[in-house]
Amino acid sequence: MTARPVTFAEAFELPLTVDVRTAARAFGVCVATAYKMIHAGRFPCLVLRFGRCYRIPTALLLRALGIEERPIYAADMAEGADFAARWGSDTPCQEDVS
Repeated sequence: MTARPVTFAEAFELPLTVDVRTAARAFGVCVATAYKMIHAGRFPCLVLRFGRCYRIPTALLLRALGIEERPIYAADMAEGADFAARWGSDTPCQEDVS
């Protein structure tokens, strides 16, 4: 059974390295398939092995997913649009008020 895929927002909250289960979710494969790919040397990014433990560097995971750069900050675009609609463009900002 494949777990729920990692969302775009979740991807940017990952630690420096992730476990195989998380990486499998990111690639949309089951954990067993991920381990098979690792053992066959066909996992889409570098896998570090520490004894029996495997870790995947998050930066390399994101790059393999086609995400080259992290955003400076995350914004809720829908909430921002709602805010702009409520206040309108003719309302001065705090700095503009004399």
